[in-house]
Amino acid sequence: MTGRHRILAAALVGVLLSLIPGTAQATGSHAPTGKVAIIGVPGLLWSDVSPSWTPNLWRLVGTSAAASMSTRAIPPPGTGVTCPAAGWLTLSAGQRAGTPASACAPPPVPARTTVPGFDALAAYNLTTGYDAGIGLLGQAVRDAGGTTAAVGPGAALGVADRRGTVDAYFESPSPELSQHTLVAVEIDDLTRIPAGADRAVAAREADRRLGSALPLLAPGTVTLLGGIADDGDLAHLHVAIAGGPPYPAGFMSSASTRQDALVTLPDLTATALHALGLTAPKGVVGRPWQAVGGAESTAATVDRLAQADLASQVTRQVRQPFFISFVALQVLIYLLAGIALRRRWGGDGTRDRVLGATRVVGVASGAIAVSTFLAQLIPWWSGPRPMLGLVGAIVAVAAAITAAAYAGPWRRHVLGPLTVVAATTFLALGLDVLTGSHLQVNAVAGYEPVTGGRFYGFSNIAWAAFVTGGTLMLAWPVQALLDRGRRRLAATLVGVTGGVGLVITGWPSWGADFGGTIAWVPGFAVFVLMLLGLRPSWPRMVAFCAAGVALIGAIAWLDWLRPADRRTHLGVFFEQVLDGGAWSVVTRKGLAMLRTLGTWELTILAVTALVFLYLVLMRPASWRAPALGLAYELTPALRPALFSALTCALVGFAVNDSGVAIPAMALSVAVPLALTASVRALRLAPPTGSGRSAAPSAAAVPPGT
Repeated sequence: MTGRHRILAAALVGVLLSLIPGTAQATGSHAPTGKVAIIGVPGLLWSDVSPSWTPNLWRLVGTSAAASMSTRAIPPPGTGVTCPAAGWLTLSAGQRAGTPASACAPPPVPARTTVPGFDALAAYNLTTGYDAGIGLLGQAVRDAGGTTAAVGPGAALGVADRRGTVDAYFESPSPELSQHTLVAVEIDDLTRIPAGADRAVAAREADRRLGSALPLLAPGTVTLLGGIADDGDLAHLHVAIAGGPPYPAGFMSSASTRQDALVTLPDLTATALHALGLTAPKGVVGRPWQAVGGAESTAATVDRLAQADLASQVTRQVRQPFFISFVALQVLIYLLAGIALRRRWGGDGTRDRVLGATRVVGVASGAIAVSTFLAQLIPWWSGPRPMLGLVGAIVAVAAAITAAAYAGPWRRHVLGPLTVVAATTFLALGLDVLTGSHLQVNAVAGYEPVTGGRFYGFSNIAWAAFVTGGTLMLAWPVQALLDRGRRRLAATLVGVTGGVGLVITGWPSWGADFGGTIAWVPGFAVFVLMLLGLRPSWPRMVAFCAAGVALIGAIAWLDWLRPADRRTHLGVFFEQVLDGGAWSVVTRKGLAMLRTLGTWELTILAVTALVFLYLVLMRPASWRAPALGLAYELTPALRPALFSALTCALVGFAVNDSGVAIPAMALSVAVPLALTASVRALRLAPPTGSGRSAAPSAAAVPPGT
């Protein structure tokens, strides 16, 4: 490589890195600077905070940065809650951790300054698939020359070093706390509420203990308070407060979530180390809390954050009933559509009315997927009945999209309404990812902040809708080019659109979707190959899948080049590949993918949609309804578009931990929209005496009608 080529290569890498926010190098000193106090109040919710019952918390909120905190750790089998011990161990490791107990057990009481059974907890957490190294936080502080102190058994779990020891242990707050670098205080009143007792009384007692501990901290101490675990059978978003010079009044976020007023429990570990001027060791997956401003009154702040937990609870409660209802509705639509397409209709206009109604229902059904995200534009959670408000918002948005699909002359085109729904899906979800993925937070088909799997970029279900909308919306413009004999230009249009969507999907600042990037390449390659009259053979498909792997590998490498505290999960995985720790991640996600096959409602949806597609729309000999064949004759571009969507869905199923959810969502968009095109093709074809529809002649119906 010549000198000029080296300069150009360096410049190219610099440009690529400049497109990824936050490329400044992380800094840190070898010795701690300042002091940090972590106050853990397991179970503390924003709805517990009030000026009368918790005045100390209320004053702290008014002078500090605040957020909701996702506390997901490793729950006991069969539950989805974070036990207090697991919360403290997650703080200790900066990664999801847990205990081998089958139920929530209290943290072990230290013997002087040593946590009993710490070695067994450390060994267990290396077998969970998360490779959490407990003791990491306390060890980092002690290795840097600092000291640790704990008040309460849980606090000792949180700041103990890798041997399970702290420098000082107290059963209650002591003036000696001011002498130590890292202090952890456990306030566990909310986890010890007797059955039938008033929760507000426990919150008041926790607040009193907080008020007695704060004055004992050294002046200038950065105070980090978090509701680090759940206190019952339901998981919640909990309180997160950061007080001190770096955190003025307002809201805060982190690079882990990229969402204002939302942080995670592992972020607390990274924040404590950052506040001490220490670089987070490998293994810490959280990112430091950052003030984002937007200060409101204390009452408004508390209310907004309490509403966020309410929205999350409603979303979690309605998700399974919603998908069960959605599956039942889709199956019913396929059944009725099959009858409508198969039956002989009389000449009194009944046939047109039935087919017209079928087409409208298909459009509305195809619009449901994107409506679950666009419904977030409506503040459904602020009404008196949030669950009803959420369902109503989804239905209202789907109705609006359906109305737009029939609002203009495009409704007469075979691909008109299909294109409106598909383009709305593609553009809405693409713009959402480009602007921060806000529509996916607390969406029925999006992220659950309480679960804490992903907070930014594409959720797997959103990506499935996005890529399906992207392929199908191209059918009409591609057909217009084919009608003009511009086949190569049509293939170029598909390639360019696919390239744009690929960048949106894979780039760390936007979609950050590992499996989606892999599946995108063969999916759009099928589209281009079929347009050019080439066969998408197995060797070609394997090569395109390999190209997708190579592409996401290059993106992950670029992400890995950034400072450790700015990397996304793509860069973290690249580092795990280098360190030899990637196999546990791949295994965990592979098992998760296989487990999705047991999600019966999604499996039924995917199987039913495929059966309808192949046995009703594609098999006229069996059902006397050459519907999709007619649509292919009138608009040949629909066939490669549909095959492209199916390819993306099937490859996405194989390479994502969401498994069957991806083809289920993709088919719930593609099949109803294919039905709308097929029904329009049937309506353009005059019925015959045998009950079968004949293809319209070229003289009767111009191409693309």
